[in-house]
Amino acid sequence: MAKISLNTLLTRAEEQFTSGKYENALRTYGQLLTEYPSDSDAQVGVYLCDIGLESADEAQALFDYYQIIKNEQDNAREVMVNLLTTLDVSQGQVAEILNVNEDKAEHKNGIGYEDFLKFIDNRGNFKRAFEDIMFSTRVILKNKEEYVLFISILIEKGQIELATQFLDSLSNSFANDQEILALYYKLKEYEK
Repeated sequence: MAKISLNTLLTRAEEQFTSGKYENALRTYGQLLTEYPSDSDAQVGVYLCDIGLESADEAQALFDYYQIIKNEQDNAREVMVNLLTTLDVSQGQVAEILNVNEDKAEHKNGIGYEDFLKFIDNRGNFKRAFEDIMFSTRVILKNKEEYVLFISILIEKGQIELATQFLDSLSNSFANDQEILALYYKLKEYEK
């Protein structure tokens, strides 16, 4: 099979990229790298397609920037790799900051599951501590695991009606989930 020309593949990949077809462009850049492994346009294109799958505007801006500098600088590939590495690190740091701030904001509106457990332990009396929490704030459950553990505690402590309400509100999201079905079974056993 004859090699497709570098320029043909590159033109196709760039057209796919600029029209927002990032998966197609990624495949074409991949084909380019298979046939021309050292091509810097293909190497940068793969990075940009990956970004495009998450943020089209950011990818298009970076693509435009790369088109400008590749004609002006001999080390355009290195400049882009450094820029992309810096952006990746910055995005990771921003994500960490956002997660910390999100956690803080959530805790202003309620208490986390771990804090709930500590409060129950400190009070010694589950029913009284639970009532105090339910009337003054809310418990923030971040994932299915915490939800299942929370409902299990409610069942163990005899809060059947409340556990049933929580389970019923969850059943649409996890219709045939085995852990959720096991909680219903646990409820039936407790009621016997």
